Amino acid sequence: MTLVSLAERLGRDTFPARVLHRDYRHVPGALSEQETGALCSFDTLNDLLATHRLEPPRLRLSAGGEMLAQHRYAVPVVTRRSTVWQRIHPAELHERLADGASLVVDAIDELHAPIGALAQELEGWLRTHVQVNAYASWTATEGFGTHWDDHDVIVVQITGAKRWKLFGPTRTAPMYRDVAEPEQPPPNPVADLVLHPGDVLYLPRGWWHAVTADQGSASLHLTCGLGTHTGADLIRWLSDELRASDRVRSDLPVHRSADEQSDYLAALGKEVAAVLEDPALLARYAAARDADDLGRLRPSLPHVDGALDAPGTRVRLTTGRGRLALTADAALFTAAGSVTEFAPAAAPLLRHLLTVPAGVWVTCAELAECAGLPLGDVAAVVSELVQGQAATLAAEQR
Repeated sequence: MTLVSLAERLGRDTFPARVLHRDYRHVPGALSEQETGALCSFDTLNDLLATHRLEPPRLRLSAGGEMLAQHRYAVPVVTRRSTVWQRIHPAELHERLADGASLVVDAIDELHAPIGALAQELEGWLRTHVQVNAYASWTATEGFGTHWDDHDVIVVQITGAKRWKLFGPTRTAPMYRDVAEPEQPPPNPVADLVLHPGDVLYLPRGWWHAVTADQGSASLHLTCGLGTHTGADLIRWLSDELRASDRVRSDLPVHRSADEQSDYLAALGKEVAAVLEDPALLARYAAARDADDLGRLRPSLPHVDGALDAPGTRVRLTTGRGRLALTADAALFTAAGSVTEFAPAAAPLLRHLLTVPAGVWVTCAELAECAGLPLGDVAAVVSELVQGQAATLAAEQR
């Protein structure tokens, strides 16, 4: 599998420091034809539609900002057990798309391994959840109108070309749950770009944009949606952390005197302020969010009994956001909502797993060599990660 690193094409260390959440970035020709072909193609899309029972909103058609009713491109099929599912009708689907509808497959990273690896690499780099959607269009009709998204996006043009008119934001960092809507965008765009195969575009949340396939060719692109981490998320997380305080757990003094209420609020405010003054607070929050991320869980059949001692057994992490912490007497591996404790000698093995590119398999023999450990010790660590509650490692026999 050809590996694609968007981190390298967008600027690795300079991108988060200078661009992320601040401004758009267009990188023409970031990926080669071989790399875009390895990620996805119209053949990929055809195969997914033919082999998966995709229902709205996972699969949807949109035109003029409205989602088309499913009966306009699918027909009901009744099984012999009298269950009903909607089967894509190719001729009706083609007609809707030729008339100007856009086709969307949500979370295609969960359906196609190369795109899943792309998403996992982004997650490890930017330390946030990533969902990848596929968009296909055939006409100059705008499938979604001029709109903004409540999350940052990284767009990869796969096939054909698509015009992106960028109007900028009219409200700072708008949210899905907000107290006001952004004002309408200005009449003239701040940028008018045509994305060709291999081009990459980053767009911060809240930026108004209009997208059309007006270049006379069928267009297919991937949009990587980046999960947000806002002050509201931090406060929500802190509300759980603060439950250790007697005062936070106590009932509010709503039936007491004004002076008692004032004293309570002042004391509560001091506790919250003390926590916010901790210089390591954001690092703790980020570590907690990484630990909660379940990644892309994958079973390891037929290895159901924990026996993974064959040198050729291949393994890979199922999350890009694992963390390793060392103490005097333990190596603590945190991932997928679980902390697993190993002997310090396992640290080189765990560190190597964290540095392997997303989607790449490594054999137990290779792990033993890089970590300087007997194969049996490697098998014990691997089995713990595969069979543990978090299942942060996937295994296969080749």
